[in-house]
Amino acid sequence: MKVTAVIMAGGKGERFWPRSRTARPKQFLSLTTDGETMLQKTVARLLPLVAPEDVYIVTNASYTDLVAEQLPDVPAENVIAEPAPRNTAPCIGLAAGIIRKKYDDAVMLVLPSDHLIHSEDMYVDTLRRAVMAAEHGENLVTLGITPTYPETGYGYIKYVKGSGRSGVYDVERFVEKPDLETAKGYLRERSYLWNSGMFIWKASSILTNIERLMPDLAAGLAPICDAYGTDAFADELERRFPELPSQSIDFGIMERAEHILTIPGSFGWDDVGSWLALERINAVDTDGNMFDGDIVAVDTRNCTVTGSSRLIATLGLEDMVIVDTPDALLVCDKNSTQNIKQILAKLREQSRGELL
Repeated sequence: MKVTAVIMAGGKGERFWPRSRTARPKQFLSLTTDGETMLQKTVARLLPLVAPEDVYIVTNASYTDLVAEQLPDVPAENVIAEPAPRNTAPCIGLAAGIIRKKYDDAVMLVLPSDHLIHSEDMYVDTLRRAVMAAEHGENLVTLGITPTYPETGYGYIKYVKGSGRSGVYDVERFVEKPDLETAKGYLRERSYLWNSGMFIWKASSILTNIERLMPDLAAGLAPICDAYGTDAFADELERRFPELPSQSIDFGIMERAEHILTIPGSFGWDDVGSWLALERINAVDTDGNMFDGDIVAVDTRNCTVTGSSRLIATLGLEDMVIVDTPDALLVCDKNSTQNIKQILAKLREQSRGELL
């Protein structure tokens, strides 16, 4: 069966301000030393499984030029421009409808555009197993990540031990982000996985579940998808998509559907959710610092410092994040990196949209 990839690339990446901006959010930035952007890395690691002409990018309408610039081998008609953000269920449903109309049916690898994978060969092998599982019946497959510490910022997947067939397990339930003691218990129990937000299924399987569990969404998508390949498609998308119910695929489908499977992954996954990720994905010095740019550090430990053109000097700092750009400087404690959106809210209050 044809294997396609749907890359979700419409997010704003607000927790990576001030480098991530509305005009060029995180997925279009390079956060590693090799110069490749997050989006480019996401597509490149899939090429052993998916040809460029079978890659689909779902993004905000204002980012289509960025996609074309960074992914010249992906056909322009494969860039699906959302006229308004409506969360992941409409995004995925639209892509599934287009793929089913184009190919009759195909397996979809549904992936965020802003994750990093350290062991790409192991990742591709895991995806191959997921594709084989997804080809049967109406199976919906999700990749879970084997926890290495009690993380409280992720959702979890409870899977059924002993149900595995070639490393593919039945899912018992999805669990919201836990507190620290609960997360420690999950780690001890060894039957919980981090929810990576990566899904594998046939277009027909997810569309059947959308019709069954989200009928309003299915009804709203039908005329848009019917118009695909005609001159009416752009107008139908522009008119109808903003009216679709805004819902995540997790709440709308995965927490209520049947035939949910998971594959535990240990391929070095990082969701790059905040500035703290830079010290996980790049080299640190003997004092635990991650420096990028012209940095002079004295008595500085466990800090992440990244600059653009000018010298950054630090003295007597510990557990800090410093990000310098031409028009904004961020200085924050590591414990506050998840709250950067509060700065953006303050900038909006002050009508300083040029800095967003």
